[in-house]
Amino acid sequence: MISFSFLDLLIIILFFSILLLIGLIPKSNDESNNYLLANRNVGLLLFIATNVSTWYGGILGVGEFTYRYGLLSWTTQGLPYYIFAFLFAVFFAGKVRNSNLFTIPEKIESVYGKKVAMVSSLIVFILVSPAPYLLMIGNLFSLLFNIKLIYGLIIGVLLTFIYLFKGGFKSDLYTDVFQFFVMFFGFGVALIFTTKNYGGFEFLKNNLPNSHLSFSGNVSITYLIIWFLIALWTFADPGFHQRCYAAKNKNVAKWGIIISIFLWALFDFLTTTTGLFARALLPDLKNPINSFPLFAEKFLSSGLKGIFISAMFATIFSTLNSFLFLSGTTIGKDFLSKLIINKKHNDVFYVRIGLIISTVISIYLAYYVQSVVELWYLLGSIFIPGIIILIISSYYDKYKINNKIAFYESILSVIVSFMWEWIRRNINTGALKEIEPMLVGLLIAVFIHSYGMIKYKVQKGE
Repeated sequence: MISFSFLDLLIIILFFSILLLIGLIPKSNDESNNYLLANRNVGLLLFIATNVSTWYGGILGVGEFTYRYGLLSWTTQGLPYYIFAFLFAVFFAGKVRNSNLFTIPEKIESVYGKKVAMVSSLIVFILVSPAPYLLMIGNLFSLLFNIKLIYGLIIGVLLTFIYLFKGGFKSDLYTDVFQFFVMFFGFGVALIFTTKNYGGFEFLKNNLPNSHLSFSGNVSITYLIIWFLIALWTFADPGFHQRCYAAKNKNVAKWGIIISIFLWALFDFLTTTTGLFARALLPDLKNPINSFPLFAEKFLSSGLKGIFISAMFATIFSTLNSFLFLSGTTIGKDFLSKLIINKKHNDVFYVRIGLIISTVISIYLAYYVQSVVELWYLLGSIFIPGIIILIISSYYDKYKINNKIAFYESILSVIVSFMWEWIRRNINTGALKEIEPMLVGLLIAVFIHSYGMIKYKVQKGE
């Protein structure tokens, strides 16, 4: 348990009080545009604040990654996402906004039919699982207040569930704005304080392994390629799509993402540098996922510790609430409302049921897979191949294939990725063990899609 001064506790309690107050203020009716997308009227500043805070949620994962690998954290968790976010802004943001839809599976259904849409719904649900972020919240509560992890998970998810259930996307938006300012302020003042007290680059150079100051981290090129390929997830990220759907117009969607990239880069600088200080000052941690909280405990002054802890909570909660809402929307709107033939309720009712289901599943996953980096890596490697090319082709007709082949692509690429991962873990495959499942899955998806494009053009007589 981390010790707190009265001032630290006061700051943390104040943070949660304001968060809940802001989250419970919005009034959303049961009309889908209102509850799910805030009437599609989100302006540029609100778009940027929620986009930045939502996209950057894995703060304990970043602490763990930076502690283990140093600047490689930025190379894998920052740089590739800037590139693909820019490409998304230029080539997709306007198209997504003008589609006037609610979810990615709706777009898939409009192009490839209901069967492919149902598979994509399952994939999206898995990829937007709040479990990694809930795990971070649970670990933080457990460490700070000396409670069992399961209680930390339950407290964390209920805090965000309460206002999402009531206010929908508006509550998500407004709390994200508040948390945007908290996370930048907290990490900014902590880094200034630490640099002033311990020194700058020379201190890090003298107290870190050489590999930690290398952007390549002395890992294999295959490892780097996989993380870049995982960043392709940007094109299929339901959070990006949701915010583009909700934007006031296509220019807000496009420029909101581009401006967000610069703010991500700034926050990455703050968090990665703080992570390097944590590694230099605490060289023998058994569980690096706790590097940021223990750094705060041992090296930050009273008051500043409370601000920094609040910033960590803000960074995680801003993503947890968005992913929980996306997950609930996927279950409710893309599964339940389509499976029930004689519906007695509207989509909002089913989304609220989806929120309940997603909450339970997330607690289970977070409790039984207790590594943030492993969750990100495993889910991304297996499931991204099943959806990424289909989403891109759904917005560009020249890459379209027929519905039957699209169905096989979505199923087989995931199955092959999963089987390859199982083989790597359970069979001594020698050199084949170096080939990551995502590479195999993407290869299958590209092959099937290429065949489908050729066949589609032949059928059209082109």
